[in-house]
Amino acid sequence: MSRTARTRTPLAAGLPDFPWDSLAAAKARAGQHPGGLVDLSVGTPVDATPAVGQAALAAAADSPGYPLTSGTPALRSAIADYLTRRWGATGLSPDATLPVVGTKELVAWLPLLLGLGPDDVVVYPTMAYPTYLVGARIAGCRAVACDDLNELGDLAPALVWLNSPANPTGQILAPAVLAERVRWARERGSVVASDECYGEFGWDAEPVSVLHPDLCAGDHTGLLALHSLSKRSNVAGYRAGFVAGDAGLVAELLAVRKHLGMIVPRPVQEAMIALLGDEAHVEVQRERYRRRRAVLRPALEAAGFTIDHSEGSLYLWATRGEDCRTSVDLLAEHGILVAPGDFYGEAADRHVRVALTGTDERVGAGAARLLAAFGTGSAATTGVSASA
Repeated sequence: MSRTARTRTPLAAGLPDFPWDSLAAAKARAGQHPGGLVDLSVGTPVDATPAVGQAALAAAADSPGYPLTSGTPALRSAIADYLTRRWGATGLSPDATLPVVGTKELVAWLPLLLGLGPDDVVVYPTMAYPTYLVGARIAGCRAVACDDLNELGDLAPALVWLNSPANPTGQILAPAVLAERVRWARERGSVVASDECYGEFGWDAEPVSVLHPDLCAGDHTGLLALHSLSKRSNVAGYRAGFVAGDAGLVAELLAVRKHLGMIVPRPVQEAMIALLGDEAHVEVQRERYRRRRAVLRPALEAAGFTIDHSEGSLYLWATRGEDCRTSVDLLAEHGILVAPGDFYGEAADRHVRVALTGTDERVGAGAARLLAAFGTGSAATTGVSASA
């Protein structure tokens, strides 16, 4: 007897196209520049992983047993200490923290891990990291892009995403604005997930965590703060992040993750402990990005771009008042690859995101090209080594 194949809908069918695939032509064009490609499209770190992290990873390399999904007690204490010391969180227990396999993983899975589904609404910013939408769709939720929560009226979302400093815009929301959004969500029983992965990089304003008592009155109920070591400590390849806040919600996440095998490797846990306890390397990295930002901004402005927001994070949010793909093509002609705004929502389709995550030499080369083509400057004015 033959068996009829069951009809199914692949999970990927409900997801948007992977956006980076659409940059292939622009990348090929930029790569033909005689001075080589200046890739400022993906925000991936290019500077060395701090020695303190490498040493801790190597020292724990002999790890034959399964690691703890919860993280070791030492790691959970290191996370709580970091959030208390650096971000002013009060009353945060180590049990209210949880390591994750890179924060993107948690962003994508969070609605599903919280048990949300088709009857639930997930709210995220109109110009946003695409994975907020992906996570909502994987769980089958209704996704709503909105910046002013008051526009939602009586809607009671299950999950509200906040992101400050924001990807892609670099916007840093004022503490009063964040506090109001926390209040709004709490009145409706919504979980607030605050993506704070770029928090160490504030340029024109100081970022603040939702776990700070000025925002939550010392009560973490309904709040989850997401942090990553990828940018802070140049360990994107380690896949090291964590979530903290409402102890009950964290316990729910842990219970499910134990079944699913979502475990941070023990050597990475040890590296996280060392890196979270060290601020010196963060200061060094912050200064690198500050220097590259100072080089890129005037070069982009010379090319006719206006820089909007960009108070923090690792990006310049730039526009020439034209379709973002036109701007991508213009920069590609000068060997510079950037991310088109349409990756981040319809509201972003007239901007490009320019990452600071190029080496000093590549950033200097890109700036020199723009100044030579559009301004009165030269490579000597860029302040870094440049080979155009």
